[in-house]
Amino acid sequence: MTPVPGDAYITLLGRSTWALVNAYHAVLREKGLRPERVSIVTEEPYAGEASTAATAVRIVSGGYGFSPEIRVEVLPEADFVRAGQTIRSLVEDFIRRGFDVAIDITSGRKVTVAGALIAVSLAGLDIRHIYYLSMKSTDDVAKPYMMIPHQVQKIRDIMEDAGAGQ
Repeated sequence: MTPVPGDAYITLLGRSTWALVNAYHAVLREKGLRPERVSIVTEEPYAGEASTAATAVRIVSGGYGFSPEIRVEVLPEADFVRAGQTIRSLVEDFIRRGFDVAIDITSGRKVTVAGALIAVSLAGLDIRHIYYLSMKSTDDVAKPYMMIPHQVQKIRDIMEDAGAGQ
């Protein structure tokens, strides 16, 4: 198989669908990312919101003029090892197929985020971006990205921030 150039985006869905969608919107608007593939990874208790998140990702992407392939992966609840294995496998597959990989941890629960980042790090995989939408306040943020004052939110790329400190 010939490697496909472009970006792949893995996003972790936890308790807040708004956090996932708003972080995705911020990445498109502020960072210019246009992923060809989007994987939404969630735990069983939140799997019911995955189709809503996928629909929202599709709508936001369409607003920027593109349509990524979207897949959902459902993990058992609070399974640190399985989260790590699943994310590592997704990242390895995307890299093998020629994609640059970004992970968004904004909405992910701690066990999923830790499992994912530790597994990827131990495997020595080349993640290009780790995004996190930080909020100065969580009051009144369950609404679309463009309706939240810009000064309240900031999209961070942990990989960029870590490189800046070296």
